[in-house]
Amino acid sequence: MSATARKRAPNAVDIRARKGGEPLVSLTAYTTPMARLMDDHCDFVLVGDSVGMVLHGLESTLGVTMEMMILHGQAVARGLDKAMMVIDMPFASYEESPSQAFRNAARLMAETGAGAIKLEGGVEMAETIRFLVKRGIPVMAHIGLTPQSINTLGGYKVQGRDVQAQTVLADAHAVADAGAFSLVLEKVPQGLANQITAEVAIPTIGIGASAECDGQILVVDDMVGFFTAFKPKFVKRYAELGPLAEAAIAEYAAEVRARAFPADEHVFADQAPSQGSAK
Repeated sequence: MSATARKRAPNAVDIRARKGGEPLVSLTAYTTPMARLMDDHCDFVLVGDSVGMVLHGLESTLGVTMEMMILHGQAVARGLDKAMMVIDMPFASYEESPSQAFRNAARLMAETGAGAIKLEGGVEMAETIRFLVKRGIPVMAHIGLTPQSINTLGGYKVQGRDVQAQTVLADAHAVADAGAFSLVLEKVPQGLANQITAEVAIPTIGIGASAECDGQILVVDDMVGFFTAFKPKFVKRYAELGPLAEAAIAEYAAEVRARAFPADEHVFADQAPSQGSAK
C-alpha cells in the first residue's frame, strides 16, 4: 500500500508486516516544517539524535539530552499525520538497566506521541529490548555503526568486515529474537546486509548498507544539502539547498546595505487603507 493511500499512520505491527514487500521509506526530521514536507512520502519519520550534530553544532550525538529529544519530538509530531514517528533514545538514557530504559522510553512516548523508540546495540541490548517490548514499548533496533559508541568503535568506521561479520550477524539475530519490530543497519558491508535481510524475520532499514534492505533512511539535511560540514559516502544529494540558501542570504544582505530592501511593496502607508484594500 502506498504512503499516500493510507488513512492512518502505520504502527509497529504495520511496519513489521512490510518485511519483504514494498521498500519502506524513512527520513529524519527535527522540526515541524520539515516533517510536513515528508509526511506524504515517508512510511515512518525518525526524530534522530543526529539533531545534536545537524541543528545544534555538536561534534557527536553524545551530548544530546532527553529534553532535546522531547522538544524536537513534539515539534515533529505537529507536522505528521500519515507517517509514523519513531524517536531515538539519547546516550545514557537506557544503557544502565532495563528499568532505566523503560522509564525514559515511556516518558519519550508519552510526551511526544511517538509510535516507537529506537535504541542502539545488539547482543548486549537484547535483554533491554525484550523488557521494553513485554511492557508495551515498540523498539526499533540499530546495529552496525552505532554513533553513540564511536569512542569504543574508534570512529565512524564500517562495521562487519572480515572477522567482525559474525559479531554483527549475531547482533541482528539477538535483537530480532528479543522482539524488535525492525532493524537499522548502518555502515554495514553490502553482502552482510543482504545476508541479515534474508535471515531475520523483521524489516531491515539500510543507511550505508544495501538496496536489498527492506527500507532506507537518510538524514534529511544531508539528502537535501543543508548540512555541508561533511558528506558520508552513503549519502546521495537530491538537492543542494545549502548553497541556494546562502546565495539568497547574500543577496538579502547586499540589498539591505544598498537600501534596496525593503522596497515600496514591503512597507506600509502612513494613511490607513480604504475599505476593501489589502494594503
